Amino acid sequence: MILRTAVLTAAVLAASSALAAPKPGPHKTPPAAKPATAAATDAAPGGPFDAREPGNLIALLATLDAKGQVTAHDREGVLIRVTSPAGGFTVQYEGCNQQGHVCSAVQFDASAEAKTATIAEINGFNQSSLACRIFQDKAGKPHVLYSSLVFASSSRQDMLTHINAWRGCLADFGGFLKDPPGYLAAAP
Repeated sequence: MILRTAVLTAAVLAASSALAAPKPGPHKTPPAAKPATAAATDAAPGGPFDAREPGNLIALLATLDAKGQVTAHDREGVLIRVTSPAGGFTVQYEGCNQQGHVCSAVQFDASAEAKTATIAEINGFNQSSLACRIFQDKAGKPHVLYSSLVFASSSRQDMLTHINAWRGCLADFGGFLKDPPGYLAAAP
């Protein structure tokens, strides 16, 4: 219950601050989600919405002016590259069947070129954030991650909540990279 409340809080904060959010490195916060109508909440073109299906996320992102394309598929996972007028990121589905469907987890990932934070500052960010995680890859580039389990009962509205939480992570990532000590001084 605490995690769901935190994710919903992050979604509300992300939606309210999306336009004023700092822009992280080469990635920018996507525009605010378009409101879903009651009739479209759980139905995707061609059938009911299933958050475990990468194609349904791609269709949902298209309604938000973003384009998703499957760029890799292996035994248990699907990688989607997402582009939008505001920037790009990747989405990785894991725990999928051999055909890349009925997945059990989804992870959003964005990186920035700016190497403005130390490992200690990144650890400080991770200690202050419930839903977002930052790490440095082998080249020293910072990445921000948001992940969640997805279920047969996960609705279109649930996935919109995850997307809005992801937008909050992007905004926090941008603010953190702009001024790591200042961001951490104001963090809870």
